[in-house]
Amino acid sequence: MAGRLQPVLAGVVTALVGFASSFTVVLAGLRAVGADDAQAASGLLAVSVASGLCALWLGLRHRMPIAIAWSTPGAALLVATGPVPGGWPAAVGAFLLCGVLIVAAGLFPALGRAVAAIPGPVAAAMLAGVLLPLCTAPVRALVEVPRLAVPVIVTWLVLHRFARRWAVPAALVVAAVTIALTSPAGGVGGFRPVVELTTPAFTVPALVGLALPLFLVTMAAQNVPGTAVLRGYGYQPPLNAALRVTGLASALGAAFGGHAVNLAAISAALAAGPDAHPDPERRWIASVTAGVGLALLGLGAGVATALVLLSPPVLIEAVAGLALLGALAAAVAAAVAEPEGREAAVVTFVVTASGVSLLGVAGAFWGLLAGWLMLVLFRRGAASPPAGPAAPATVPAPFPRAAENGSGPAGSVDTGPVETEPDGSGSDSAAPAEAGEVTRR
Repeated sequence: MAGRLQPVLAGVVTALVGFASSFTVVLAGLRAVGADDAQAASGLLAVSVASGLCALWLGLRHRMPIAIAWSTPGAALLVATGPVPGGWPAAVGAFLLCGVLIVAAGLFPALGRAVAAIPGPVAAAMLAGVLLPLCTAPVRALVEVPRLAVPVIVTWLVLHRFARRWAVPAALVVAAVTIALTSPAGGVGGFRPVVELTTPAFTVPALVGLALPLFLVTMAAQNVPGTAVLRGYGYQPPLNAALRVTGLASALGAAFGGHAVNLAAISAALAAGPDAHPDPERRWIASVTAGVGLALLGLGAGVATALVLLSPPVLIEAVAGLALLGALAAAVAAAVAEPEGREAAVVTFVVTASGVSLLGVAGAFWGLLAGWLMLVLFRRGAASPPAGPAAPATVPAPFPRAAENGSGPAGSVDTGPVETEPDGSGSDSAAPAEAGEVTRR
């Protein structure tokens, strides 16, 4: 009995931390691209249930702790993108196309390898530019609503020091309490689960400026590091199958307002690590429990949306920003880690963070394009032979090609084992394998 209770409790913690740490990001993102309150609540419900069902299926099918979550960086991208031409139906069409692209990555490994071939610093800089506006929200909240923001930020700071995985959920609880104490009585309503169907519309600006960046961010910032977490703990996850399942779930959930689901990268270590169970063969119970818990929590999307409606927008954005600070730090560090690609990464970051929209296409696409053009110019300049009789020196490529091991799209990237802090703070990194663990096939 005790052997079963431990992974079940780990799964409950994974679901609670995963939901509470970033549902505010999802609601903020959906509302930013045009969803009304009911549509945003429906979207949160859709990604919660879709994530839960995917985790349930993959865990039972493969007996691995394959945790599934919504795309938190993707939701931050929605905030950075803002309204798209064609409104909410066009955004839903972009969500649908993103799901189709994820399925295609699972069916055609070459597509996954093409995404993985995007230079790491450029991809990280795009993600950092997407996250920056939300991560500045705590500072703005301190200025605009100090009476509400100070208790939230102080709570986050204290728990970030002593119990990091609970820092954001506790900050959210404090925010909820302050909102309840300062809101007029009777102002809460709409607690029942909300399901809103939207017929997708397809516009070129939404497809280019939202669907493509959403696909790239979801693959590069969630599926690739999520794979690395599982491999770090000695598992060989079925990447192609996982991409097909999560891509199909994303496509089906799009009509209900869901933006994307994927392999968990932020909370994956909670289900896959030794705290879930000493025996790696039993940890799949934790991911399955987390999936069930996440789906059940999604039924409270109406309550979560009501909380957001009662709050000053900047306060909810501040909680979301606190949840994403770890992801921003990791993205910035990865963007400037390689001197050869630093200029291209900075250009990508600046253009993306500027929030400019050109021809109806949002800044994330233009940032990626600007960084790629900068990289091409840099490579050409570096490859030019020096004048004079001396033989030209061999110039190494700024971004070495990822090692291909034939294990699937995301598996073509050699991420290497790095430390993971399963704190729910948004850090997407792989964990080291435990000594003596047996590799799962």
